[in-house]
Amino acid sequence: MKTYRDLVFEEVREKDIEVLTPIMKRAFDEDTRIHLGRNCGGPPGYDNGDFLRRYALDNASTSYKILKAGKVIGAIILWINTDTNHNFLGNVFIDPAEENKGIGKIVWDFVEHEFPNTEIWKTETPIFSHRNHHFYINKCGFHVIKIENPKDIETGSFILEKRMK
Repeated sequence: MKTYRDLVFEEVREKDIEVLTPIMKRAFDEDTRIHLGRNCGGPPGYDNGDFLRRYALDNASTSYKILKAGKVIGAIILWINTDTNHNFLGNVFIDPAEENKGIGKIVWDFVEHEFPNTEIWKTETPIFSHRNHHFYINKCGFHVIKIENPKDIETGSFILEKRMK
């Protein structure tokens, strides 16, 4: 368990999937509703725990559930490469009831604090998710380095990078 500001970060375990899956579903569905006008949508397995089992429980990932005032409000999945110090943010989600309160920025600050040897952070986000673009670019300091499938709103994505000082 690690505490950073008013949040607690605990390693994701199998028992956490049951609590995290509905939060992940709400977060992705909210993004899909806002940006695509559909009631639901997300990556395969986001709504049944398969995504979290595959990635958050992967031995190569570093994953934390995020708690605020003792309540689970989201999670983050990272891939840390200590050989190159080029790391990857695979996924972060916060319950929509807790969005727009600065929590995402606190989570990202924790990540940078927790992995100070990182030279480069990379991530990817859907091309349609303008809120994610704003968060990663304006709040966290990432830059778009590539756009995959730029003409396809469904499958297009921004590849982002942050070079650390």
